[in-house]
Amino acid sequence: MKILVDSNVLISALLYPNSVPAKALYHAADNHELILTDHNVSEVRRIVKEKFSDKHTDVESFLTELSYELVLAPETVQEVMNDPKDEPIFSAAILADVDIIISGDKHFLSLDIEKPKPMNAADYLNSYK
Repeated sequence: MKILVDSNVLISALLYPNSVPAKALYHAADNHELILTDHNVSEVRRIVKEKFSDKHTDVESFLTELSYELVLAPETVQEVMNDPKDEPIFSAAILADVDIIISGDKHFLSLDIEKPKPMNAADYLNSYK
């Protein structure tokens, strides 16, 4: 199963290694095919640098330790999201044939679609652990 993890889950896992998002991320990485987009990775680097500068040096180690496939977010997007910043991630998920998107973002979680199925970290763990 292919699982894309959104930026907010990655940041939570980095900042709070024992959190539910961290547990979901590591479970997905260990048991499924973890997918990240170049857009997610750039966003994580930027947000951590701007808002959590004390963790800035930890980002590269964090990303290096994860086993994932990096996919490129397309320049042309689906335009089905309420937030244009999420469109590249959603479009990449469609193109990569992702089964689940784990996110805490209400724009993903409000999507009423079966594939990729949007789930928050707790729901993912309850369903797949």
